[in-house]
Amino acid sequence: MKTFLLMALLAGCDEQPETEPADDAAANATNASEAPPPSVIDAPSDVAAPPADARKTDSGLAYKVVKPGNGGDHPSPRSKVEVHYTGWTTDGKMFDSSVTRGQTASFGLNQVIAGWTEGLQLMTRGEKTLFWIPEELAYKGRPGKPAGMLVFEVELIDFENPPEPPPAPDDVAGPPADAQKTSTGLAYAVLSEGEGTENPISRSTVEVHYTGWTTDGKMFDSSISRGKTAKFPLDRVIAGWTEGLQLMNTGDKYRFWIPEELAYKGARGKPAGMLVFDVELISFKTPPPPPPVPDDVAAPPADAKKTDSGLAYRILQKGEGTEHPAETSRVKVHYTGWTTDGEMFDSSVVRDRPSSFGLNRVIAGWTEGVQLMSPGDTFRFWIPEELAYKGMPGKPPGMLVFDVELLEISK
Repeated sequence: MKTFLLMALLAGCDEQPETEPADDAAANATNASEAPPPSVIDAPSDVAAPPADARKTDSGLAYKVVKPGNGGDHPSPRSKVEVHYTGWTTDGKMFDSSVTRGQTASFGLNQVIAGWTEGLQLMTRGEKTLFWIPEELAYKGRPGKPAGMLVFEVELIDFENPPEPPPAPDDVAGPPADAQKTSTGLAYAVLSEGEGTENPISRSTVEVHYTGWTTDGKMFDSSISRGKTAKFPLDRVIAGWTEGLQLMNTGDKYRFWIPEELAYKGARGKPAGMLVFDVELISFKTPPPPPPVPDDVAAPPADAKKTDSGLAYRILQKGEGTEHPAETSRVKVHYTGWTTDGEMFDSSVVRDRPSSFGLNRVIAGWTEGVQLMSPGDTFRFWIPEELAYKGMPGKPPGMLVFDVELLEISK
């Protein structure tokens, strides 16, 4: 069963490409009780419609306090809340419950359906409330979502308010006269200098705090307001970020004015025009350089071994292992792949992260070839097209060449 949190996140606002995706309910969950949770929770007697003593907001949300809370503060629209909840349709059918899972759920109030965003702001810690959420504040008839009015019993366990977003800069409308400008049109100003002495490169993964505005001063994204830094590879964001952050050292704070052609280029649903970002570079990690293209990438050399299937290989380095994986084994490897003209198309080495997979779930040349290896071995494979992607659209064509280091075997 899909959890409400996951469905709610899917119903929420568009995510920015620089941010990390939100975790699902299970990843954010905490054990709520040692006792086995119930499998089904009966619907309240008034599930079909709000009773006469229910309160109603201007939006049409109806609610009734089942158990008073501890008083004090209320969540804000940007708060991260921890709750227990159960949801029913008005015919009494339960469709989701954190209680039956035995795990509370945590999420941002600005990432869920409108009825939750509004309703939980009325609550205090420890309070339990029944909500009758009309369809226009729920899933609005979306296919695959619970239909019609939804009824939720929600207990607010705790909440945390994120920091207030920074105010728009005085010079948000355009770069001031003393701003520096690159040849591409990127303008920037140094707000404060850190203690770092090295710069990231385009392949680096950076950790930053940032806030972004349009030139009319409207904030459209902020890691600060989320209370969480953002991490991403510099070569996977807008061009203005890729260029600009390479000017920074660890600890620096810069302000960037990024022209549209270095930002979203008029892409639908993205912030338009020049964008302004305040960025603090917290840290960065640069992966190893790409391995050099093999001298024999064009074709297997005379001393290469060949199997009956047409797979060619050479042993580049022999390890100390003696065991070989089976076709059904799961393996961990480092690898780099090239086409025969020397173009690298994939590399776990460049990502600085080994890859794990079942040998029966990859191209035939890998399934066969890695079974010849033992842990610690490094082989070079020349895999003919019929053992590779067989001309599939979007995949590297022709013979492919891989250097593979076998790190681990798990049955």
